[in-house]
Amino acid sequence: MSENLTVEVVSPEKRVWSGEAKMISARTLEGDIGVLPGHAPLLGVLVDGQVSIKVADGTTQDFNIHGGFISVSNNRVSILGESTD
Repeated sequence: MSENLTVEVVSPEKRVWSGEAKMISARTLEGDIGVLPGHAPLLGVLVDGQVSIKVADGTTQDFNIHGGFISVSNNRVSILGESTD
């Protein structure tokens, strides 16, 4: 099992952030989720709220997401926000 997740946060206009992370927290239609390395494949619909990424270097990146999707597969996470702050 890999120690990190490869993460990309994108909006329709641009790539907002990409890098290696230890954990991701997000809110979906089904509720709050946490994603760690080795997570089962997932496709979820994001609701308006904060996505928090614990970066591999120990810092945290927080993004306000307004709708979109989260996809998890093989330690790769894509967060596709309709708009991001």
